[in-house]
Amino acid sequence: MSQNNPIRRVAIIGTGVIGASWSALFLAHGLDVVATDVAPGAEAALKRFVAAAWPALQRLGLASGASQNRLSFTAVLTDAVKDADLVQENGPEKIDFKQTLYRQLDELLHPSVIIASSSSGLTMSEIQKGAASHPERCVIAHPFNPPHLVPLVEIVGGAKTSKDTIERAAEFYTSIGQRTVRLNKEMPGHVANRLQAALAREVYYLVGEGVVSAADVDTALCWGPGLRWGIMGNLMLNHLGGGPGGIEHFFQQFTGPMTAWWKTLGSPVLTPDVQKKLIDSVHAEVGSRTIDELAAERDEVLLGLIELRNKVAKASQTKSTAPVA
Repeated sequence: MSQNNPIRRVAIIGTGVIGASWSALFLAHGLDVVATDVAPGAEAALKRFVAAAWPALQRLGLASGASQNRLSFTAVLTDAVKDADLVQENGPEKIDFKQTLYRQLDELLHPSVIIASSSSGLTMSEIQKGAASHPERCVIAHPFNPPHLVPLVEIVGGAKTSKDTIERAAEFYTSIGQRTVRLNKEMPGHVANRLQAALAREVYYLVGEGVVSAADVDTALCWGPGLRWGIMGNLMLNHLGGGPGGIEHFFQQFTGPMTAWWKTLGSPVLTPDVQKKLIDSVHAEVGSRTIDELAAERDEVLLGLIELRNKVAKASQTKSTAPVA
């Protein structure tokens, strides 16, 4: 981070799945974290989550000074944000709630403190209307679940967010190992969720129409394009798909077939009957496995992929900086 505004203490508002995961990540990078949540049992649940996540974070590598003991908890918002350098807000996806909260935070915090929202769909232009005095320090910093493992953070400013805030936010999340994506325009759902939504629409259509089962459509995704997407994004894969001619040849070769498929893509209506068909097919795929078992399987494979990608990135960086003989 910039030495002018170093971020050493983060306040977490809301300690559900996302807030707890953020807490673990920040702690693993040697930051002080003070969390607040009014839900009964929130403190105990947060500490259990962090303890459970810690072995994975150790495996990925802890920063100097990283410790679970740097986590504190209070049910009092005023105490939680006191002396915070950045606030990571994870409240309910309700615009009235967020605007009221941002009004409080705007009054409590020094103007230099960034207020970052994990909101997955609301726009910052609407949220920051609650921060009448300093809306310029409010920004969307949307993670992908679970953020202590999946390093994506979408940075989106509102109409009144300053360029300095966007730069500082991107610099901070990058400094703790996250991959930041900056949106030049606000869009409902940002980028990653919109991509997921487009794919989900076709998945639901194919299963709902009886074209394929939940198990087979998931196999088609995770053992086909999903494997490649874990390495490169769609456009880079298109570039490779064009062979020696690259992206130019890809469009020459596949524009016709691809746009023809677009015309037949489904627009399913999630009626109770369609939902039941999807739910029954998913449970048939799940079998006797529990949610915890499935999450553990997901996290183990994620860890392996992240470790491999980090290894390849480090080797590539070393190669690019090696002196020419």
